[in-house]
Amino acid sequence: MNKVIRGKVHKFGRDIDTDVIIPARYLTTFDPLELGRHCFADLDESFATRVSEGDIIVAGENFGCGSSREHAPIAIKGAGISAVVAESFARIFLRNSINIGLTVVEAPGITNFVEDGDEIEIDLENGKIRNLTRDREMNFQPLPSFLKQIIDAGGLIEFAKERLKTR
Repeated sequence: MNKVIRGKVHKFGRDIDTDVIIPARYLTTFDPLELGRHCFADLDESFATRVSEGDIIVAGENFGCGSSREHAPIAIKGAGISAVVAESFARIFLRNSINIGLTVVEAPGITNFVEDGDEIEIDLENGKIRNLTRDREMNFQPLPSFLKQIIDAGGLIEFAKERLKTR
């Protein structure tokens, strides 16, 4: 896991469900780049074209609610997003994100801390988010090391492959 992630914020509200993240009509593939081209298509047609590699999604409570499809975090990662920071996550979405190697950070208060377009820096080791645009800093509880290891490996499958090599 990168120790520090820096990017431009794309801000969303609360209760963003997996059908909004990737509409069902695009679920004919698991190709990350193809899914990424349609990420948030029904909410904001221009989203995928406005994202630059490394940008960050910031959202309110219950991000990723709805179905348990893995397509949603795959689409976000395929669009070029480096991390999702939310007030809270739907548990299945959170675990699916970790399992595919997408960095997720739960940070209560984040939606009052940033605005769309702000540049932020996330220090994953020390649990700090810096809003570089507004010169502010907030804390969050870092992920446990075993979850960081899964994300660092690129997801659960790659993590398991690495572990099996060492046995």
